[in-house]
Order: sequence, then C-alpha cells, then structure tokens
Amino acid sequence: MWSGREKTTQAGVDSESFTFLAKGTEFKGLMRFDGTIRIDGRVEGEIYATGKVIIGEYAVVKGVVSAGAVVNGGKMNATITARESIQLSKTGILIGDIRTPSIGIEDGAHFHGMCDMGAHKWVEEQPSLNKPLNQAVGDRGRIRASGY
Repeated sequence: MWSGREKTTQAGVDSESFTFLAKGTEFKGLMRFDGTIRIDGRVEGEIYATGKVIIGEYAVVKGVVSAGAVVNGGKMNATITARESIQLSKTGILIGDIRTPSIGIEDGAHFHGMCDMGAHKWVEEQPSLNKPLNQAVGDRGRIRASGY
C-alpha cells in the first residue's frame, strides 16, 4: 500500500524542523529550536535557533535573538546575533544592536542601533598616505613647480 518513494519524500521533509507561531500567539520566556522558526505573533524573551528565524510582517519581538540567520519583516526591539546574515525587509523595523558577518537592508526598512560585522582591524595604509598633512601639501607644491 505504501511505496518506498513516499517514505523517502516524507523523510526529506522531516530532515529540517520548521516551527510556526501564528498571528495572535503570545509567548514570554526562553525558546530553543533546531531548524527554522517563523514568528507572526508576539514574543518577549530569548530565542535561540540553529537555523533561520523569520519575523513576519505582523510580528512583534522583544528580547534577545541568536540564530544562523534572521529575516525581519515585522517589529523587533532586540539584541541579535546571527552567524550567517541578517536581512531587513521593507516592512521591517529593528531597534537594537546586531552582530553578524552580513547584513541586507531593503529600501523602506528601518534600523536604529549598532552593527558589528567583525571588522576589528584597520586595513594597512599605503606608505604614501602615512605622511603628515603639511608634508603632503609641500610635496604638491614641488610637483607643480617642476612642471608635472
């Protein structure tokens, strides 16, 4: 009655768990997830996910979020750490500090906070740029006087 092909398809669907909090749902506390979660309700607290956290257009999230990736189309007042990326959709509002190696902000999105993308070292300056300003101005005058 059940073919082997149907079983492998079902197993493929279950390989990554997906959690959904619908519009009208309210949650306060600590949440931990393996896989992806989509939130369309209200959450206050801490969210820890191994996969992606998707904040829907009508969602409100307050607290701390740590995930592989975060996509925000709703309202967030949170401190976010994303191992891969943070994407702010045009309907998204984010107030809070973020830490991620990659960020995308669509036209129309709003962000207020600090962003740490891990660039803690200044790029080495070229030797010609290390001259004091007054010495560089003097060099410019010599170049003009010599006809170059």
